[in-house]
Amino acid sequence: MGLLAAKTVLVTGVLTESSIAFHVARLAQEQGAQVILTSFGRTMRITEAMARRLPTLAPVVELDVADPAHFEALPDQIRQHASTVDGVVHSIGYAPRAAFDFTTATWADVAPALQISAYSLQPLVAACAPLMPQGGAMVGLTLDASVAWPGYDWMGVAKAAFEATNRYCAQAYGPAGIRCNLVAAGPIRTTAATSIPAFGRFAEWGEHAPLGWDETDPTPTAKSCVALLSDWFPATTGEIVHVDGGFHATGG
Repeated sequence: MGLLAAKTVLVTGVLTESSIAFHVARLAQEQGAQVILTSFGRTMRITEAMARRLPTLAPVVELDVADPAHFEALPDQIRQHASTVDGVVHSIGYAPRAAFDFTTATWADVAPALQISAYSLQPLVAACAPLMPQGGAMVGLTLDASVAWPGYDWMGVAKAAFEATNRYCAQAYGPAGIRCNLVAAGPIRTTAATSIPAFGRFAEWGEHAPLGWDETDPTPTAKSCVALLSDWFPATTGEIVHVDGGFHATGG
């Protein structure tokens, strides 16, 4: 019996085999879960290709978190594959390149970062909540927003908003038995991360982390997500679990 035996988990953000979301989906299946992926538009084909690389082929449903109509349609799409959902993984982040310059970015640059990277958590929980009659778990991915990372700029602000949104989701959906937690991962060399102009500045992370850190290995982060999706954290919500080799505890 795996940690997620007989559970159904919805995973967003699977675009490449190096992505944390892909490894969460893989480990969730290995731990017994039925996995459903989301994607939209031109990326649907990419996600469908990634679904074929999982241990078991996973269905892909359409979800563009910038489109409110997609949230309205999501429950019916999920019901085509499963009657209920036990866990949801929010692994979505986006900011225009201009948002990575704090002093020159305009609201037009910042607004999509906040909508897609932070606000989207709440409508995702709201859309899935009716499919969680016995409660469940929402797990999101963040980079510790308690400090200002050089070069992370408005995406760092979006992550701070994301972390606050998670706390309010924990408060709002806790009475329904839905736990909302985040994993604050160290830098992982994914396609999305390397598109951040300042990603190279994290190169020395492992030298300062007490346990070390391998930016090419998303498995520790994925394992933590799977643990939070499981029944082994029944009374934990509104939490941020650091999976960064201990870097956050050292002051850098």
